[in-house]
Amino acid sequence: MTVSREGSGAWVATWTAMPQRAEPADLPPAPYTTSALALLGDSLTDGRGSTTNRNDRWPDQLFDRLHSTGIAVANQAAGGNRVLSDGLGPSALARFDRDILALSGLRWLIVFEGVNDLGTAEPGQAAQKQAADDLIAAYEQIIVRAQAHDLLVYGATLTPFGGNDPYDEGHREAARQAVNDWIRTGGGFDAVIDFDRAVRDPAEPGRLLPRFDIGDHLHLSPAGYKALAEAVPARLFDR
Repeated sequence: MTVSREGSGAWVATWTAMPQRAEPADLPPAPYTTSALALLGDSLTDGRGSTTNRNDRWPDQLFDRLHSTGIAVANQAAGGNRVLSDGLGPSALARFDRDILALSGLRWLIVFEGVNDLGTAEPGQAAQKQAADDLIAAYEQIIVRAQAHDLLVYGATLTPFGGNDPYDEGHREAARQAVNDWIRTGGGFDAVIDFDRAVRDPAEPGRLLPRFDIGDHLHLSPAGYKALAEAVPARLFDR
């Protein structure tokens, strides 16, 4: 087997086939030419409410926006996922090394997860305060772990769930607001993406805009996912 360069500079491998045997090419490792963005999320990123086989989830529509940059988008979301506790699969904290840090060429991370942690915790004031505090501590852990691998970590605010059964109960909305306040002003993330602002109803900020709501008052329509994709500033990927 021989390895040589073409006039274009590309590596080319040639090998001689023998009966019952072929020598595999042992190419020099290629340098990364593409940087990757990973998305850590739940069903809102996995695409509940999107159109089957139409690629209109917000990660798909963000990829379309970024296509000319050559940035790869890795959708590492799981429906029903929580940050803190296992449920429908391992928690975000438990799967972080496997699903995020093990990715090749990774440069950026968007964290958009936590609504299921609030929605499955007891709705009382003490329980929701604890859930919000634990979520914030988990975000801080994710940030430290990601930045230790030289990643830029962007936090997305949690979107409204007013009117959803069973999430819209007790002190869950107050906990969502507390978490979003920390995401916006806590200074932990390298940048903030305000998904809440992008899809909430200005007349009722605890609810989704009707045109973005698939009817369960939690998940988004393709138009709602487009609004999320458009809320991500392209300049974040110049860094």
